[in-house]
Amino acid sequence: MIPYLPNEPCTKALRRDWPLDRASAEDLLFLERWELCPLPGPAAALRVAQLRRANPDLAAAIRAELAAAR
Repeated sequence: MIPYLPNEPCTKALRRDWPLDRASAEDLLFLERWELCPLPGPAAALRVAQLRRANPDLAAAIRAELAAAR
């Protein structure tokens, strides 16, 4: 079971690069949540791959921050 997470960034990396528009914010929250707890299925994996390609520096910063916290 995935724990409830609020609709705001958990990482400093995402808070630093928080977008102004809602669609981008939802996409980047999805990316952050995936890094916390990957979802099964090809659709989710494809979405994350696209988000990582579009935001490589942010994705790396989120992964690094979460790895350091574990």
